Amino acid sequence: MNLIKRIGFYLGGFSIGLVLLAFFLSGKKTSCAYGPEARVIKNINTKTLHFSDTIHLLISERKVDSATIKNAILKGDVDFSKSNTRQKPCGIYAIESYIDDKEVILTVENCDSIATLQNIKW
Repeated sequence: MNLIKRIGFYLGGFSIGLVLLAFFLSGKKTSCAYGPEARVIKNINTKTLHFSDTIHLLISERKVDSATIKNAILKGDVDFSKSNTRQKPCGIYAIESYIDDKEVILTVENCDSIATLQNIKW
């Protein structure tokens, strides 16, 4: 079998595989979270987010709302140099983000079943 036929068979099989993957994965919530930062953000967003007393006070004073906080966590960047990831039983993560065009640092305690927002530094 010459090289042209081999390349043709390879491309034919590859294209059939792409079509099958597109068919099976369409409509599913698949994501590509391979980096450490993306895995931490995804892990925090899959858990129930609780708020500390200081955060409840900010919410009651209407300085920030819970939807804005969730969005800030989702679009934020984890700063591992300011985080304490190996703390037992729950790791502490510093997430840098923006709320109302102001840079904030969200301190999140990430446990097995819940994530607790401890502090917001403006």
